[in-house]
Amino acid sequence: MGCTTRLERLARAEGFCRVAGLDEAGRGCLFGPVFAAAVILDPSLPIRGINDSKQLTPEEREEAAPLIRARAVAWAVAQVAAAEIDRINILQASRLAMKLAVDMLTPAPDFLLVDAVDVDLPFPQRAVIHGDALSRSIAAASILAKVERDHSMKEWDRLYPQYGFLFHKGYGTPQHLQALIEYGPTPYHRFSFEPVRQIAFPSQQLSLFAEPDCDA
Repeated sequence: MGCTTRLERLARAEGFCRVAGLDEAGRGCLFGPVFAAAVILDPSLPIRGINDSKQLTPEEREEAAPLIRARAVAWAVAQVAAAEIDRINILQASRLAMKLAVDMLTPAPDFLLVDAVDVDLPFPQRAVIHGDALSRSIAAASILAKVERDHSMKEWDRLYPQYGFLFHKGYGTPQHLQALIEYGPTPYHRFSFEPVRQIAFPSQQLSLFAEPDCDA
């Protein structure tokens, strides 16, 4: 099907007027918040070049983002910090970030298209597998979330230049893992993620972040 407005048109045909696309960025990273965006596109103001953010170059995402912000009916970007990711797990943190982004939309949506998951909100919604490659609204959200996260990583790189965040964006590359070994994790790393946990707490692998023993 490709990245089209088909799913949005189907929702509007069912009587929904403000269809929001939702997606996250940074779910698989070892560092920093997970970001999520919600976007209600205006069908009367089409935007060329919207596609799954992973299929676009950084330059193409930077070009598309201001057009999305300018022409969308509404848009918002939210984030959930690494400490909260460690507390509730990355899936729930991603869902929470999406919920927070939707809560910021004005006007509010009346239908949600969500990339792969459901969101704890009282709106009719549809979880779309590979939604960022199929839905124009989800793709727009993926672009805004990715651009916002990339900008955040540039700021973190200035604060922690030894980790190379500007290059690997917090993902578990060999460069990042080597920096973790040499310098240890920052307070903003995700300690519940295995590579960080192994380096930070090598003697506590079986106990840290484990479920409590009910027989204890």
